[in-house]
Amino acid sequence: MNTSIRLKAALLSCVMLLVLLMVWQAATRPGQQAAGAVDDEYALLMGQAAGGASETVNGMPTPTQFATLAWRQISDPFYDNGPNDKGIGIQLAHSLARVGLGYLIAALVAIPLGFVIGMSPLLYKAFDPFIQLLKPISPLAWMPIALYTIKDSTTSAIFVIFICSVWPMLINTAFGVAGVRRDWLNVARTLEVGPLRKAFRVILPAAAPTIITGMRISMGIAWLVIVAAEMLIGGTGIGYFVWNEWNNLSLGNVIFAVLMIGVIGMLLDLLFAALQRKVTYVE
Repeated sequence: MNTSIRLKAALLSCVMLLVLLMVWQAATRPGQQAAGAVDDEYALLMGQAAGGASETVNGMPTPTQFATLAWRQISDPFYDNGPNDKGIGIQLAHSLARVGLGYLIAALVAIPLGFVIGMSPLLYKAFDPFIQLLKPISPLAWMPIALYTIKDSTTSAIFVIFICSVWPMLINTAFGVAGVRRDWLNVARTLEVGPLRKAFRVILPAAAPTIITGMRISMGIAWLVIVAAEMLIGGTGIGYFVWNEWNNLSLGNVIFAVLMIGVIGMLLDLLFAALQRKVTYVE
């Protein structure tokens, strides 16, 4: 039954994709020749040979044009022709590095602190007002403060990733630890299990699914925020790539970058989903 449903879902997805491509093709066909003339003129103004190796697709591309552009990007993702002309692989690598570092720092802070808060009802109630106050603040609202105090754009972007990642992990860790069944804790107390061993052998396995859920939410938010942050700080990264290609009037590259953002975000989510299944006990 499950196999049948998966096959039907895959078939339906293919049909939906085909319909989308047909609508896209129909929407981009009118005015094709006029758009091509404008593109050639723009290429000459930018000092590029129309139709040459540095050709870009300006305006809304057709599916065929987009496929050609995407293949050109994928076939050489790590080229480097200067500050404003780097391959998609380099841009994604910079973004993933920033996200990874900010996320790792957030995990090192949030998970131990969440453990301590979750194990103490007093600390849980004491920290709750501060968490509820700081959690709703948009991560990008911290960017001006970070730029003023840190005075480095890359470090400021990492700080923004940290500040947006820390709250879901902290809240979910504290909630998971606080929600461990009292029966298990009573058994550990009866067996005179030490605090450290109790934390790693009783509390951590019981709270692990909730902790991983918080980490999964944090990663989704971090990958979402880095795009906007890089549009502000410039330099390198997938967010800057999107903004730079928009300034170059290359809508095809913008669409390609948006697609890559979605693919990487989906792969990161699938990674945490697999990890969550590993630590979830199913009776």
